[in-house]
Amino acid sequence: MKNLKEKIGYGFGDMSSSMFWKVFSYYLPFFYSNIFGLRLTDAALLVLVTRIWDAVSDPMMGVIADRTHTRWGKYRPYLLWVAVPFSVCGILLFTTPDFSYAGKLLWAYVTYIFMMTVYTGINVPYGAMLGVISDNPREKTVYSSFRMFFAYAGSFVALFSWEPLCRLFQDSFGASPATSWQMAMCVIAVACLVLFLCCFAMTREHIKTVSTASVGKDFKSLLSNRPWWLLIGAALCFNLFNTVRGATVAYFFADVIGENAHLDFGTLGNILFYSGLFLGVGEIANMLGVALTCPIAARLGKKRTFITVNVLLFGLSAVFFLIPLSPAGYWMMLGMQIVISILTGIMSPLIWSMYADVSDYAELKYRTASTGLIFSSSSMAQKFGGALGGAAVLWLLSACGYSEATSGVSQPDSAISCLWMLMSFIPAAVAALAAFVALFYPLTPQVVNGIVEQLKLVRSGKAADSPEYDEMTDAANIM
Repeated sequence: MKNLKEKIGYGFGDMSSSMFWKVFSYYLPFFYSNIFGLRLTDAALLVLVTRIWDAVSDPMMGVIADRTHTRWGKYRPYLLWVAVPFSVCGILLFTTPDFSYAGKLLWAYVTYIFMMTVYTGINVPYGAMLGVISDNPREKTVYSSFRMFFAYAGSFVALFSWEPLCRLFQDSFGASPATSWQMAMCVIAVACLVLFLCCFAMTREHIKTVSTASVGKDFKSLLSNRPWWLLIGAALCFNLFNTVRGATVAYFFADVIGENAHLDFGTLGNILFYSGLFLGVGEIANMLGVALTCPIAARLGKKRTFITVNVLLFGLSAVFFLIPLSPAGYWMMLGMQIVISILTGIMSPLIWSMYADVSDYAELKYRTASTGLIFSSSSMAQKFGGALGGAAVLWLLSACGYSEATSGVSQPDSAISCLWMLMSFIPAAVAALAAFVALFYPLTPQVVNGIVEQLKLVRSGKAADSPEYDEMTDAANIM
């Protein structure tokens, strides 16, 4: 086991990324439609186009990172080089200029594209570090768990504090809603900068890999990698599940729950039941799920854990539709959010660890060290899921007659029904699809252990072509 300091340092990286990513995923659609002033259809197209570009740029960054050689390693130096642009672009993204509608729309496209490009520039190399920080499958799961534990901790801080920060700047400093959102992002951006610099200082690359294949061969190998295709499909569904629910929450609380809902604590009084509380409690539950990942995956195996969790997500999401709008119902919603978030917390480190297994499989079968390219595909799946989920929420709301007016508007029944569906049956269907795709994923624990043993021979310079390896891959049907 590597030292605790390095695991914590590695976790700081995704703590930073997740603070931005969760704010983007959960609040940016609402910001564009209700603060920035874009029409729902324009905001939907913006989210889709920019995130598709972001997803397409991920493999490019993966190839670049795989061929980077510095005294700090292949992937780690990007944490230092891109940290400042990462934070600055986040602030610009939540800046509302005094332009015409067309000018504001152009500003939104430019700042969003720059933000997502810079996000790729730092997050893809960061993710790829998991493939060179250890060669032990269980150790990778531990690192992945630290990563996701800190990611959810960062998400909790960002989501729980976002609305209070906005209210602080608006009520105490007299800022407009647009300025208060910008200033709240300034606070988050500074924290993200410090965390990425700490990640760089506290981690090292321990596995030395060299990509000797051409870029064309790397992409050809990737496209013929069956486990990669199956995992990226399952991961895309999982990220779509998270984004659809998350991007709906701000609208759901604004127009279904309302501004005066409270949780009754009896003699202790009431607390406001708002979207930041709902999401923030979910992030704490995510952290509990992360802590459960290693023991559950060790007992069931990664594939069986993935399928089981998604089946449970399907059932729980469908039940959410039946919760009444009442003080007791608010507690039921919060309880359901906790259980669902524990399950999604189990999933997140599991997926990253499975990508590390796919990377090892690719290195052994195709004799190419394309860790960055493999891990960039995971980021690509995350962003495609985010793009489709965020755009789908906005398009569906627009189709159902949702009004973008910021106050004093009673939404039509069709829009309210759509919000309920987006919190229940739609994500339930996506979870069911993820479980179905994962049924065909071939890298079982036995197969992965065999790959690791063969890779030790390859990396030590010994012959790796053996009958045992051929039998193993044939049995798994992955050749």
